[in-house]
Amino acid sequence: MAYASGHRNGDRGVNLPGPLYFALGMCAGACIYFSLQFEPTLAQVLVTGGVVAALAGLALFRLDLPHTARMALAFISAMGCALIVSKIHTDLRPAPMVTRTIGPTMVEGWVNDVEPGQNGLRLRIDVHAVAGERTQNLPRHIRLTHMSELQVSPGRFVRCWAVLRPPPQPALPGDYPFNRQAYFEGLDAVGYVQGRCRGGAAGVQQRYISRLKTGLGEVRRDLARHVNDIAGKRAGGFAAALTSGDRSYMRQADMEALRHSGLAHLLAISGLHLGIVGTLVFFAFKRGLSAWEWLALRVPTQKPAAAAALLATGTYMLLSGASISTQRAFIMAAVVFTAILLDRSPLSLRSFAIAMIAVILLQPASVMTPGFQMSFAATGALIVTYEAWNRKKAEEGEAGRRGIGFVMKSLVVTSIVGAAATAPFALYHFDRVAPLGLIANLLAMPIITFISAPIAGLALVSWPFGLSDMFLRIFGWSLARVLDVAHWAADAGQSGLRMGEQMPTGVLVVLCVGLVAVCLGLGVRQRLGAATGGMAASVLLWTASPDMLVHWSASGDVYLNKGENVKRLSFADGDGLGPLQFADIGTDGNCREQGCRFETVSGAILIGPDTWLSERCDDTVLAILTDKPVQKGCYPDGVQIAWRDVQIAGGITLIRKMTGDLDRYTPTCGRRPWTPCLQRDWD
Repeated sequence: MAYASGHRNGDRGVNLPGPLYFALGMCAGACIYFSLQFEPTLAQVLVTGGVVAALAGLALFRLDLPHTARMALAFISAMGCALIVSKIHTDLRPAPMVTRTIGPTMVEGWVNDVEPGQNGLRLRIDVHAVAGERTQNLPRHIRLTHMSELQVSPGRFVRCWAVLRPPPQPALPGDYPFNRQAYFEGLDAVGYVQGRCRGGAAGVQQRYISRLKTGLGEVRRDLARHVNDIAGKRAGGFAAALTSGDRSYMRQADMEALRHSGLAHLLAISGLHLGIVGTLVFFAFKRGLSAWEWLALRVPTQKPAAAAALLATGTYMLLSGASISTQRAFIMAAVVFTAILLDRSPLSLRSFAIAMIAVILLQPASVMTPGFQMSFAATGALIVTYEAWNRKKAEEGEAGRRGIGFVMKSLVVTSIVGAAATAPFALYHFDRVAPLGLIANLLAMPIITFISAPIAGLALVSWPFGLSDMFLRIFGWSLARVLDVAHWAADAGQSGLRMGEQMPTGVLVVLCVGLVAVCLGLGVRQRLGAATGGMAASVLLWTASPDMLVHWSASGDVYLNKGENVKRLSFADGDGLGPLQFADIGTDGNCREQGCRFETVSGAILIGPDTWLSERCDDTVLAILTDKPVQKGCYPDGVQIAWRDVQIAGGITLIRKMTGDLDRYTPTCGRRPWTPCLQRDWD
């Protein structure tokens, strides 16, 4: 059938398999489900999604339709399937156990992981008991920020005097919903330790999976500690992060440099790292087995090599912590090596589509994460680029030519295409694109590819013979050069290219459609047209979209949009958290006593105590932010926001429309399982 086998774009010979349209449809369906402002019932989803999928699938396989219609039907059918899969995954998750602030109180449990954070190390703990809480109400897994010197490690039973609170919900439109991520990761609460966590005595964990996870955490921590000690002071933490996924030994300055230089992808154990490990093992086994003439004449050596690479990437996934992004990368690697075992093309749009479908079936919520979006965008764009490159070389009779020149060209093309494909997602999720990211990648990737990765492989192979330390020192030296590149690019590019305001979601959707159209275009002219049209539509949509004017967070800080940047002003004392997208913005003023006046494109905004505001009545003021309400007659046309209202709402945002009018936004709760309404002290 045409759908199953794909079609060919006649004059270009591009194979566009049917599974690709199905994968894109599943991605769109999952995005629609997780973007809903309400939680549909299972019956509603089964009826809606089932009918859509069934009707589209029936028409797809029963009717003789042109390719464009078949593509649309495959896309629609997949959307229905994704709605059902996403709903089932959501309903399988238990309801959040923590809906209020708890503590300070004594928390007991087993440490299973240690992560870095801006304010200290973050301990992931499997909870055993929380003082004052009933067993049936206990959170299962929590994350605590530990600001003192850490004297415990994964696998240890600890007792911590801590404050627990529910995972923060986004109070600002467009802010990253960490609560949704925590919901699907099984993280019931976050908080901080007052003082230091201390080791205690307790029996082993009852659940086998928990014991296995804790034991694996001990192995990872021991590996990270050893690599950190041997690889050298300059890059030991970086080496430990790449080998075990444990970034707690890394300096904050190094992580910031990698992030601002566009090299942050090196930190996450993702497709790059598993790809390097799998490729090294694959070619090492293939060449080694090919040297055994008897075996090479009887068995296709690429198949046992692919099996070994699959085993190696799976082991690496477990040793690195098996995070969501690492699991996604392993699925992609598994599809590639399974394709080799089945005598299929490992790097094709078909394999790309199968990997995307597998990830969505196992982790549908991941479609909303930057890791999923950036990794698949870069991978898809690179596959299309290299397929076009190979066709051109074949037409010129140079298909078999390979050498150092080809490798260097590949690195350049990979860096350029990857940076271009991921730029929209970096702007949307992080409001930042590293201006020197391309140069930094061109300088750093040869070091990683030709020195760091092979040396790490030699360290692994020589470990049973006690010779790994020598290679680990070279590994650390090579990573120190990568850090040198990162610091240079970060310092030269300062904080990166920023838009000064959050990219609207609609703009990202338009750019995604444009990216897909560019990748699947029939020729250069069509692709240029799709790129130009997508950019023009996104600019128009962004211009017409409302933007944040001022946000008063439950933390007490005020975030004011000045057009070219966002100012953070200290005003009130709150126990909430600020928006994640503004987490790295330092305080730029204090309006607690004297008050502040700011001129914006829409009018003046006053921020200050009620006594200060009462002395400055002004009927031209656009909005006032105050600790206590003031007389309405002083500011008849101004929007008034009091601190009490912010505490009750969990944050208030004033949004400026294209017409100049203001909308008042407050976060809603109770509409989705990961946004429960929280209990507060005044309730």
